[in-house]
Amino acid sequence: MNELAAEVKRGREARGWTQAEAAERLGLSQGYVSLLESGGRPVPQRLAPALLRKLGLSASVLPPSELNLDPDRLPGVLGALGYEPFGYLRGRLLNPTAVLLSALRQEDLPSRVVEALPWLALHFPDLNRKWLVERAKLHDVQNRLAYVVTLASELAGLESHFARRGVRLFLLRPPFRLSVSS
Repeated sequence: MNELAAEVKRGREARGWTQAEAAERLGLSQGYVSLLESGGRPVPQRLAPALLRKLGLSASVLPPSELNLDPDRLPGVLGALGYEPFGYLRGRLLNPTAVLLSALRQEDLPSRVVEALPWLALHFPDLNRKWLVERAKLHDVQNRLAYVVTLASELAGLESHFARRGVRLFLLRPPFRLSVSS
């Protein structure tokens, strides 16, 4: 059983659904759900968004693959992953680990896309780090990766610092704003 198949089964069981109940909610047959859970069938691209949403799974469970996304497609992909500034765009739902690597490999990115990279690291803490680091080294972008991860870590620390003082800082969820919690 592959990782995605195991996550599909865990997501179904966490909701207390039988395979038949999951099949009904997903518009599939019980046999097809069984094949998805056993790894006998790959999750088709058209089914992935509904499957992840209804089972409460992270896009990080999608298998990572080497992508060479055109910089013009990155905003739509980030929008599909839930990045609000690009929420009006709809691209293909892809593994955020692969999206981050693809963005790091670009020679030139629009600044709005660069701003989204720390969000990927923060919003998807279950990124496949081993795969990402191996590929980053292979493509000689490990310094870019370290920069993005360091920035994400500093933003998370800043939010925590202010939270201890009763100020809620929304750095992790665009648009970035500051508000005092009551």
